[in-house]
Amino acid sequence: MYQGIGGQANTHHTLLCGCMKKNNRVKEWFGRFRVPRAVVIVICTLPVALIVLFYILRQFPDVMGWVVENLSSPIRRFFGLLSSIYPISVMEILIVAAIIWFVYYVIKTIMVTAHRRSKLKILGKRVLPVLVAALYVWSLFSWLWSSGYHTKGFAEANGFAKEGITTGELAEVTRLFALKAKETSTLVQRDEEGLYIGDRREIFRMSAGIYKNITVEFPSLNGRLFTPKTMLFSWLMSRTGYTGVYFALTGESNINTDAPLFLMPATVAHELAHQLGVYAEDEANFVGILACVTSGVPVYEYAGYLRGLMYLSDALISADPDAWYEIRDTLSDEVVLDWQANHDYWREQKKVETGIGFLDSFLTSLTSALSGAVDSVYDGFLKSQDQELGLLSYGACVDLLVEYYSAGPIIQ
Repeated sequence: MYQGIGGQANTHHTLLCGCMKKNNRVKEWFGRFRVPRAVVIVICTLPVALIVLFYILRQFPDVMGWVVENLSSPIRRFFGLLSSIYPISVMEILIVAAIIWFVYYVIKTIMVTAHRRSKLKILGKRVLPVLVAALYVWSLFSWLWSSGYHTKGFAEANGFAKEGITTGELAEVTRLFALKAKETSTLVQRDEEGLYIGDRREIFRMSAGIYKNITVEFPSLNGRLFTPKTMLFSWLMSRTGYTGVYFALTGESNINTDAPLFLMPATVAHELAHQLGVYAEDEANFVGILACVTSGVPVYEYAGYLRGLMYLSDALISADPDAWYEIRDTLSDEVVLDWQANHDYWREQKKVETGIGFLDSFLTSLTSALSGAVDSVYDGFLKSQDQELGLLSYGACVDLLVEYYSAGPIIQ
């Protein structure tokens, strides 16, 4: 009995020694293998060259147009096809994984350099791969998405003048949207208290066909649409004040599902406009609203008219307050109820209530700072891509709406 056990132990010991020898040989092989310095230099400088080339060529709209049509759009569609296999947001998975890896890498770097003499040299070797990886991501993002900001935009390609609008035209179109919002507000489901009720999954499912009617007038919007993704970190998006994001590196339209449901169809349509190659925010808003109101789907129609009315009212109350107050008095109870619910929701996102005074103040200030930082970064990004209005470009869709409807199209 004892000898049998001993025999097994010896066998295990032999196998273990064999594995260790193999591992040592592998380590020795990798120890002898050295990447040629020229290859390292090429790998490190390639993203820099791509970024520099992009910033040089973005001055030429025709070149960027060719890039968008023949490179970035096909690649983004392919990425969208791949990511559509998974029901959850691949963007969120990649971002969370990157954050976890970065935190681990920083801690590991501190541990590695703490007990070494050549700290700066080792630190440089640790930082370089991270910097190169970041440059590759930025160069990829520049060519896949930012290139679209430097081509002929949707408005220009479709003959919009964008030469300004009159207050009278603004008031007339606002009145039209108020009327249509009132009519369509009764076509959506509501509870006994008049509050909007709906099914997010149904909204997502119906999104595939909302651009079918608008493509008759604007064929450039014809393309395959991938189902939007629910964001797991929707609560964080709400805290920063955003309702959705299109991520070019995965080709996904990601939706904040914590935000008010009655406006979610307009958010979906906006992000799908980006998916279809409408880059500028004002144009994506315009296209999204137009897709909603022409979709023939009540929940989308109502969301489109209400979202458009909100933008139009912001402009009209500044230009002619009396005209807006007159229109406001014609709104139905359902529209007023939803509008107030939207206002209350976003107001609540600006504060944190735990019941502990000092903690509430700290977390509210932190939330405000986070929201402000995100806004500043995104505003700076938009302006760096020749979007002069920055975040204000979201509301600039008013000019497009007024120009389009003042030209005489009939809203069905």
